[in-house]
Amino acid sequence: MDYSTEIVAHADRFAQFAQRDDTRDLGTMVRRPRGKRGTAATARKITHIGIAVAAVLVGMVVLGLVIDGIGLTGLFIALALMLGAILVIGFMPSPAARPVAPYKEEMSNQAVVQRLGTLLSRHRAQLPPAASQRANAIAAQLPMLEKQLADLNPLDPLAQDARRLVGQHLPDLITRYERVPQQYRRERDGDGMSVDERLVSGLDAARNAIDDLGRQLSRQEVNEFETQGRFIESRYRDDELGTGGSQ
Repeated sequence: MDYSTEIVAHADRFAQFAQRDDTRDLGTMVRRPRGKRGTAATARKITHIGIAVAAVLVGMVVLGLVIDGIGLTGLFIALALMLGAILVIGFMPSPAARPVAPYKEEMSNQAVVQRLGTLLSRHRAQLPPAASQRANAIAAQLPMLEKQLADLNPLDPLAQDARRLVGQHLPDLITRYERVPQQYRRERDGDGMSVDERLVSGLDAARNAIDDLGRQLSRQEVNEFETQGRFIESRYRDDELGTGGSQ
C-alpha cells in the first residue's frame, strides 16, 4: 500500500476545504484557540519566579553566614529583590515561539526527523483528541527512526521515502488541516468522511508507513546478524570443539 500517496491525498482534501470561503472566515482562522499555549507560558513564568526567589533566599542565607546575620535591613533588601523578580518576570512578555524551520533538501536525515518532532509538539494541542493520540504515537516512533537514518545516505531510496514522509507529506497534512475553518471540519466530503476523520485516517497511514520504513531499515542489520549467527554455529559447533578442531 502506498501510504505516502494516501497522506498526500488527505492533505489535498484539506487544502480544498481551506480555500473555500477563505475571505469570510479569515477572522475565525485568526482567532484560533490559544488557551493551552497560554497555560504553558504561565507555567514557565511561575517556574522562573520560583527559581529567582529561591536564588535570592539562598544568597541571603549565605551572606548572613558570612557577615554573621543580615539584620532587618538585609531582610527588607531580600523582600525587595524578590518583589522585583516577581514583577519583572511576571510582566515580561513571553517570547514568540521560534517558527519551525522550513523543509530543505540539504537538511540531514536527523534534522528532518527532529523537525517533525518539533512540529508535532507545537501543533498536537490544537488537534482533536483522536488525532492528538495518533500524533503522540508518531512522536514515540521518531527516536528510533532518527537513529536508523543517522548514518544512511540521504540519496538512499529508503532515506528518500522517509524524508518525503516525515519532512513534507506529514507536516503538510497537519498544517493544511489547521487552515480549514473550524465550522467546516465536521462536514462530510464525497467519501462520507469529515475533515477530522480524514486527519485521523491520514495520521494512521503515516504511523503505519513509519513502522514499515523502520522494518525495512532494520532488515539489513537483521540479515547481517543472522549471517554472523550462522557463522558462529558453523565455526564453533559442539562436535568440532569436542574433537579439538582447529580454531
